[in-house]
Amino acid sequence: MSTPANTKNDTSEVVKPTNFLRQIIEADLEKGTHAGRRWGGAPGDAQHHEQGQVDEAKIRTRFPPEPNGYLHVGHAKSICLNFGLARDYGGVCHLRFDDTNPEKEDQEYVDSIKDAVQWLGFDWKDAQGNSNLYYASNYFDFMYRAAVYLIEQGLAYVDEQSAEDMRANRGDFTRPGVNSPFRDRSVAENLQRFADMKDGKLADGAAVLRAKIDMASPNINLRDPAIYRVRHAEHHNTGNQWCIYPMYTFAHPIEDALEHITHSICTLEFEDQRPFYDWLLDHLREGGLIASPQPRQYEFARLNLTYVVTSKRKLKHLVDSGTLTGWDDPRMPTIVGLRRRGYTPESIRNFCERIGVTKDYSWIDYATLDGCLREDLENKAHRAMVVLDPVKLELTNWAEVFDAADHVEQCSLPALPHHAEGETVPERQFTLGREVWIEREDFAEVPPKGYKRLFPGNKVRLKGGYVIECTGCEKDADGTITKVLATVVPDTKSGTPGADSVKVKAAITWVGVQDGIEAEVRLYDRLFTDPQPDAGGKDYLSLLNPDSLKVVKAYVEPSLKAAQPDDKFQFERFGYFVADRKDYTADKPVFNKITGLKDSWGK
Repeated sequence: MSTPANTKNDTSEVVKPTNFLRQIIEADLEKGTHAGRRWGGAPGDAQHHEQGQVDEAKIRTRFPPEPNGYLHVGHAKSICLNFGLARDYGGVCHLRFDDTNPEKEDQEYVDSIKDAVQWLGFDWKDAQGNSNLYYASNYFDFMYRAAVYLIEQGLAYVDEQSAEDMRANRGDFTRPGVNSPFRDRSVAENLQRFADMKDGKLADGAAVLRAKIDMASPNINLRDPAIYRVRHAEHHNTGNQWCIYPMYTFAHPIEDALEHITHSICTLEFEDQRPFYDWLLDHLREGGLIASPQPRQYEFARLNLTYVVTSKRKLKHLVDSGTLTGWDDPRMPTIVGLRRRGYTPESIRNFCERIGVTKDYSWIDYATLDGCLREDLENKAHRAMVVLDPVKLELTNWAEVFDAADHVEQCSLPALPHHAEGETVPERQFTLGREVWIEREDFAEVPPKGYKRLFPGNKVRLKGGYVIECTGCEKDADGTITKVLATVVPDTKSGTPGADSVKVKAAITWVGVQDGIEAEVRLYDRLFTDPQPDAGGKDYLSLLNPDSLKVVKAYVEPSLKAAQPDDKFQFERFGYFVADRKDYTADKPVFNKITGLKDSWGK
């Protein structure tokens, strides 16, 4: 009888995640599409590259963020995709700052982006150690030259309509656009007016340079798109050298061409821009300005992650309004936020690999990311006991059993319970004395059905320590339990011959009063209660989770005394936690909850 395919005995090959881009790249490599192209050692025009050597990089990809904010988890997918493909196919990935908008860009964002790429485990250097870090603003001279060429060929004109008139004359999906009254200016007049724009003689918004394509095109992006605008603003890289700046749709293909990018990979919202991308590069290649073969653009579906908002505008509002503490708030989907929350680079890379690359619009469950995190930390994160809602437990016969009220018992547990055969297992040391902290929920004066922890007359094991028997509790005037009472059962210490002499149905976690460390523990949860807070015109602010952060005073076992900022732990029974990389100090330990031991949101 054959074995069903879905049993644990199935040894069939694991299906790899879909990535259609690999098929495209492999086909290009097989055909030699980019073989023999030359690389001038740095970005440049056709003549520059022609003087270079045959490019040793089989492919060139790029990650081109605009430095106008902090990167989020969607950018992480793009980073892993572009750098990962270059690595796998003997290529190079460029880090390029698409800094063509001087009013929104800042060096702070440049630095944070570089840090994020390196933290994720990637580098923009090639095998020879040459840096491939570039700025679009360093290509402004060539972009101006390209714009002048288009004017000279009758393929671009200066339009001095108002923004309102341009918008109205563009048409829509039901009606074609209307030609601008400036469309038929002579080449000489266009060159002069463009020079006037460049020389600062025109005010912001007074004119734009437009490509001359087809105002009746069914693709609205081909209805004479604007390619240059006037902006009297200081640029973070070029200062006040320019008062005209290229539009993204014009700059992006040129940047790719100068950098000899073979596969320009972007998200699906740029699919409608591809015809203009090709139109521009076709004309620049025909004019001998850029080298052949020219780059090709390919689109994939962006990452849509449940319980997350990635709009920079909306995230900025959450920060500016004080709803969140900053761009690195552990509830933020930014890379700095995920890092501070405790996610590892390995878990994010595995997540990006697991979800695959397709053209299908779909939502990825946040539980998938948490699952990758648990897989990464399961055999890395040292275990520790913590009490998050403490109540004191007193062992009333302690002095009688051990001949002294201040006696302490040395206890130990493995720091990593799962280890390879022959591997040395680190141990954590702690002590048990007359008083310990336990979870308040581990005692019930009147136990519900099936309750196996402490209640009068019941026995449990203090994990790593002794069996104890509950005798009752003490309460304050309001009836709140202030202390749980129990007796220790002699000769039942874990790891000794008597450990199995008394059978119990539960073992509870605890922290010794005498050596426990007081700590602040921040219990983070999902920022939104709705899995798609940003979809369908929803008011995302009304969907904020009021329980996204709870701060408690806790006690942790003494093994955490050696913890350093960003160290990860599994707090037994509660999940994975990290020493906050910003606020943690030895004098004031602060731990963030990363995720639970299992997905509680998938239920």
